[in-house]
Amino acid sequence: MLKKLRKEVCRLHAELPRNHLVTWTSGNVSGRDPKSGLVVIKPSGVYYEDLAPENMVVVDLNGKVVEGSLKPSSDVYAHLYIYQHRPDVMGVVHTHSTFATAFAAVNHPIPVYLTAIADEFGGPIPCGGYAKIGTDEIGRVVINAIGSSPAILLKNHGVFTIGRSVKDAVKAAVMVEDIARTVFYALQLGQPDEIPAEEVARGYRRYQEEYGQ
Repeated sequence: MLKKLRKEVCRLHAELPRNHLVTWTSGNVSGRDPKSGLVVIKPSGVYYEDLAPENMVVVDLNGKVVEGSLKPSSDVYAHLYIYQHRPDVMGVVHTHSTFATAFAAVNHPIPVYLTAIADEFGGPIPCGGYAKIGTDEIGRVVINAIGSSPAILLKNHGVFTIGRSVKDAVKAAVMVEDIARTVFYALQLGQPDEIPAEEVARGYRRYQEEYGQ
């Protein structure tokens, strides 16, 4: 079932340790099949090097395991709440990446101090409130606080990103950590200036419409 999506979700999981976004078995990636609405997600507590397309877990939007012999990620209900309330979202990623999570720990959003933030996110990275792990409460905070951003920090917890594809969501997770690291170091040197809103909008529009092939 969903062989292509299983393979993609498994392959993109490898980007999390490769980009130093996770440790041990933490973090997870999921993808939604647009035709069936079913979701493929990482099994709980499995080492990244042991992941294979065959051990990805397929669940419906209510959390029922449709296919797979392993338990789905403990964050599955957060992922599913996001999918239930954002029909445009086809990929969700959760990490505890070091620099972004440092901002989350102190409940600080990341303002648009860099053109890279404007280009990728179109505005500041918001920080949502604290939510209990293991229920859909995290998903509720994400939906209520993420706005138009593809990324959100969660107070005392970590990072969630979303995308129109699994790859887009993973890219957002990589970029959040990259800009969080740069902003952290910038703050050690002084207080950066925020980029004006009209320039943020121009940069985002240019990057989304003109960048690349």
